[in-house]
Amino acid sequence: MTYDIIVVGGGHAGVEAVLATARLGYKTLLVTLDFNHVASMPCNPSIGGPAKGVVVREIDALGGEMGKASDATYLQMKMLNTGKGVGVQTLRAQIDKIEYMKYMQQKIKEEPNITVIETMAVSLIIEDGVCKGIKCSNNEDYYAKATILTTGTYLESNVLIGHTSISSGPEDQPSVKGLSASLRSYGIPTLRLKTGTPARVYRDSIDFSKMEVQHGTPGKLSFSFETNSYLPIEEQWPCYLIHTTPTTHEIIRENLGKSAMYGGLVTGVGPRYCPSIEDKITRFADKERHQLFIEPESRHLDTIYLQGFSTSMPKDVQEEMVHSLPGLENARIKNYAYAIEYDAIDPTELYPNLELKKIAYLFCAGQINGTSGYEEAAAQGLMAGINAVLKLQGKEPFILRRDEAYIGVLIDDLVTKGVSDPYRLLTSRAEYRLLLRHDNADIRLRKHGYNVGLVKEDVYQKFVKKLDDIKYYLDYLKNVRFTYKHPLNEELKRLNLTTIEGGISAYDLLKRPHVTISLIEPHLENFITNDEVKQQLEIQIKYEGYINKQIKEAETKRHLEKISLPIDLDYLKIDNLALEARQKLDKIRPLTIGQASRISGVNPSDISILLIYLKSKGLM
Repeated sequence: MTYDIIVVGGGHAGVEAVLATARLGYKTLLVTLDFNHVASMPCNPSIGGPAKGVVVREIDALGGEMGKASDATYLQMKMLNTGKGVGVQTLRAQIDKIEYMKYMQQKIKEEPNITVIETMAVSLIIEDGVCKGIKCSNNEDYYAKATILTTGTYLESNVLIGHTSISSGPEDQPSVKGLSASLRSYGIPTLRLKTGTPARVYRDSIDFSKMEVQHGTPGKLSFSFETNSYLPIEEQWPCYLIHTTPTTHEIIRENLGKSAMYGGLVTGVGPRYCPSIEDKITRFADKERHQLFIEPESRHLDTIYLQGFSTSMPKDVQEEMVHSLPGLENARIKNYAYAIEYDAIDPTELYPNLELKKIAYLFCAGQINGTSGYEEAAAQGLMAGINAVLKLQGKEPFILRRDEAYIGVLIDDLVTKGVSDPYRLLTSRAEYRLLLRHDNADIRLRKHGYNVGLVKEDVYQKFVKKLDDIKYYLDYLKNVRFTYKHPLNEELKRLNLTTIEGGISAYDLLKRPHVTISLIEPHLENFITNDEVKQQLEIQIKYEGYINKQIKEAETKRHLEKISLPIDLDYLKIDNLALEARQKLDKIRPLTIGQASRISGVNPSDISILLIYLKSKGLM
C-alpha cells in the first residue's frame, strides 16, 4: 500500500504532523498502536508554561492545532509571570486530558486525506539511502514518498518501579521493538533517556482544607488567536499548593537504594529540569521542603495528579511518601508512579528541516529527538510535516530563525548542540526573548503559516487588518497631543503620577511608567479598536527602546545565517582549524556560518578561518 506520507506515532508530534500534511493535500497514513490513545497525556495534564506557552501560540500562528485543542478543553487557564516583564509572560492551562484526546481524534477523523492503521512499525524500508516506507508487525509493508517518525517514549521502552523493570510503554501500551535497531543499522546512533510520572490519587480521599488554593487568571485568555469563547473564571477548576515535609525527606533517604534510579536499574539519563523527587532531595539536600501542585486531570476522572512528585520507588514506599504529605494522610493511590527508559536518536544527525542526513525523505519529530514535553513535540511535528511536504514539492525547507520563534531556538539547539538529557525549552535559552513574546506570535509567524498553506484566507485577512490597525493607531498616538491645561493632567495628579508640563504626545506619554492605554483612552477621540490592538500599542510603545536594541543585535548576526556552507565541504582538510572544530563541523555539517558559530567547540577564531577559506575557494 502506497501513500504520499507516513507518520509513525500518534502522540502530540504525530498529531500535528499528520494534520499538517493532510491539510496540505497529501494522502497520509497514521500508524499508531491504539487510536484511542492518540494525543494522550501520560504525564502532566497541562499545556504551556514558561517558554512552552509561547510555543503553543507559535504553533497556532503557523496553522497548527494544539492551541485550539487546549482552548476547547481546559479546566483552568493562568497567565504566569504577570509581575515580570512581557518577555517572560506566558499561559499555562490545566487540561481535561480525556476531552483533549477526543478533540484531536475527532480532528483526525474529519480529515479525508488521513488513513489510520493500528499496528507497530518494526523496521524501515531503505533503498539507496532513501526511505521508501516501513515494515509493520501486522506483516504488511507500507510505502510512501516521505516518512515521519514520532515515536515518543516507546522505542525499546521499559517501565521501572523499584527493582522491577517491565517491557512497556506509557499507560500499559506496548513497547516498540525493532525500530531502534533498524535505525542503528543505517548508521543512526541512539541514546538511552529516562523520564517519569507521579502517582495518581483518588480525589475523594484528599483533605483540600490543608492546602493552599491556586486559582486561574480572570480575563479572556487563550492560546489560539482564533478563539472567541472562554470558560468563566468561576467555572474553572482550582489547583492546590503543598510542600514536602521532613517526614517525606526521611522516608526517601531511608529507602533511596530501593528506587530504580539509585538502585542501579536505570541506565538512561533523566531530565535535568524535571527531576524525580528522590533526585531533588539528594541534589538539593540543603532545601527543607519542595513545592508540589495538586492538579485535576479530567471532569471524567476521579483522580488528581501530584505535580513535582515523580518517583521510581517501590509501591509500598510510595504509599508512605504520599501519606507524609499535608492533606494526603489518608489518600488512596489509583496509579503508582513509575520511571520509563526509552531510545532516542542523536538529533545532530538531523538537518534543521528535521530530515535525517544519512537517510533522505525520513524525518523525525518529538521525543525521539531527545526532547521532553508535549509542546516541544507538537512544534517539531508541525515543522516536520510542513518540511516533508516542501521536500515532496521540491521547494526550499522551512526553517525558523532563533530571533523569529522559540520553535527556531528549539530546533537549532537540537540539531546544532545535541542533547545529553531530555531537552526542555526554557526562556533562558532564547537570546532574543523580548522579541519572542506571547502576545506577538501571530505578528512573527502568521504570514509564514499563510504562505505554507495552513492558515486560511479569512483568518489571514483578519490578521492583516490587525496589522493595519496597529500601524494606523501608532501614527494616531504620535499626532495626538496633551497640554498641561488638559483634564488628563488633573487625573495624573490625582494618581500621583508625573504631570504634563508644556505639551506631550499620547505616544510619548505612554512611555511613562504606570501610564496605560486605559488611562488615556477616555481622552482620545475616534479611538475605536479591539483589546489585541491596544495590547500591541502599549507593548510596542513602552518597550520600544529595548525591542529596537534586540532587533539590531539580531540583525548584526543575521548576515552570518546568509552565508551558506556546502554540504560536501571537507572540514578535516581545512588548514589551521582546531582539531575539535574540524571534528565537530564534520559531524554536524552546518548549513550556514551562523549555525557553525553555535556549535560547541567551534570558537570565533575557527569561524574566521572558515570565512577566509570560503573566500579563497570562491564559495562566498
